[in-house]
Amino acid sequence: MNSNSIALVLLAAGQGSRMNSNLPKVLHQIGAAPLAVHALRAATALEPEKTVIVTGHGADQVEDSLSKHHDDLVFARQTEQNGTAHAVDQARSALEGFEGDAVILYGDTPFVSGETLQNMKDARATADVVVLGFNAKDPGRYGRLIVTDGALDEIVEAKDATPAQLKVTLCNSGVVMCKSSVLFELIAEVGNDNASEEYYLTDIIGLARARGLTATAVTCDEAETLGINTRQELAAAEAAFQARMRHLAMEDGVSLAQPDSTYFAYDTVLGRDAVIGPNVVFGPEVTVESGAEIKAFSHLEGCHVAQGAVVGPFARLRPGAELEEGSKVGNFVEIKNATLAEGAKVNHLSYVGDAHVGSGANIGAGTITCNYDGVFKHRTTIGAGAFIGSNTLLVAPVDVGVDAMTGSGTVVTEDVPDGDLALSRVRQTNKTGLARKLMQMLRAKKQKKDA
Repeated sequence: MNSNSIALVLLAAGQGSRMNSNLPKVLHQIGAAPLAVHALRAATALEPEKTVIVTGHGADQVEDSLSKHHDDLVFARQTEQNGTAHAVDQARSALEGFEGDAVILYGDTPFVSGETLQNMKDARATADVVVLGFNAKDPGRYGRLIVTDGALDEIVEAKDATPAQLKVTLCNSGVVMCKSSVLFELIAEVGNDNASEEYYLTDIIGLARARGLTATAVTCDEAETLGINTRQELAAAEAAFQARMRHLAMEDGVSLAQPDSTYFAYDTVLGRDAVIGPNVVFGPEVTVESGAEIKAFSHLEGCHVAQGAVVGPFARLRPGAELEEGSKVGNFVEIKNATLAEGAKVNHLSYVGDAHVGSGANIGAGTITCNYDGVFKHRTTIGAGAFIGSNTLLVAPVDVGVDAMTGSGTVVTEDVPDGDLALSRVRQTNKTGLARKLMQMLRAKKQKKDA
C-alpha cells in the first residue's frame, strides 16, 4: 500500500436538532445535492484511496443517499454521540492496516475547497499533524488554535478557554490530517475530562506535542469553513453557492442575462458562449453546450442541450431529454426521456415523452405523445422531416415514418408509413340555424328560472 495515499473520514452522524427537521442534517441540500455530497466532492482533489463515512442519526437514510452519489464508500456507525474523537474512532477498523494519511472532514461543512486540502497535504511534508484554521470575524464559540513561533501547541474549546485564549481569533475548523495509524493511537489516549464530558478530536494536538510530534496550522478563508446548523445558515450557504456558480459561469464565457435569477445545481455544466435568460433553473445532471440558448423561465434537469439548440421561454426539460444541434423547444413544452434530432422543432404547447423525433421534423402545437398506459411506458418514433399537425395525439407504441404527416386533431393509433398522411377526424356536419335555436331555448329556460 502506498504510504503517500489518502483516506477520507467524513463525519455524518449528527442529528442537527437546530434544523428542526426529520431529515438528517447532512442530507439537507444546497445546489440540489446533500451537504455531505459537497464535502465529498471537494475531497476528490486528493484522490482518496479509501472513503469512510461515519453515520449515526438516520444512518440508513444517509448511507442510501450518499451511495447514490459515490461508489466505493465504506460506512461505520456511531450509535452514541460522545464527541468528535469518538466519532472518528468508529472508522478505526475500516482503516486498520492503512499506511497513508487520514483527513477528517464534516458532512455539514460543504465548502472546504480542494485547493485548501491540497495545501494541507503539502504541509504534511514538514509536520506530523496538520489542522485547518481560519481567522474569524466573530470567534465566539469556536475552538482557538494556540500557535507559538509557527508551531501549533494546542486547540482549546471556547467553553474551556481562559479569558486570554478567548482573545485569539485563529479558530479551529475541525479538519485534521495526519498519518492514519498515528491518528488512532492519539485518539486512544483522548479523555473526556472537560465541560461537556465528551471526547474531543482537538485534544490530539496536545497529545501529539507531548509525544514530541510536530503540529502546524494551515489557514483558509472563513467562508470555506461555514458549518450548517440552522435553516438560516442553510439559506446563507445556498446563496453563497449560487453566487460562486454564477461567477464561475461568467468567468468561463457564459452569458447570464440576469445572474441573480439563475439557479444552478452542484454539477451544472455550461459551455462557452451559452446564453442563459432570466429566471432559469438548472436541476442536477444538466449539460448545455457552447452556443446554445436557454430562454427565460425554463427549468432543466437530467438533460443535454447541444450547440445551437434553443430552449424556451417557459419550457421544461426532464431527465433523459436530449436536444441535438439546432433543435428547438419553445414555450410551454415539456420533453421527457426523448431525443430531438438535429433541427427538429417543438415550438409550443406540447408534451413529448419516451420518444425519438427525427431530424428536421416539426411538431405542431398541442401535440401529445400518449406514452403511459397506467403500468408501462411506451415509445413513439417520428421520422426525419415528418410534420405533426396541431392537437395530434400519438398513442404509443407508434411509429410515424419519414416525411409523413398527421392532420390537425388526429389520434394516431397505428403506424404511419413513410410519406403518408394520417387523418382520423370525425367528418364535420353543419346543422343550419341550430345554434340560434339552441341559444334561444336556453335563454328562455334561464329567464323562466330567474322569474
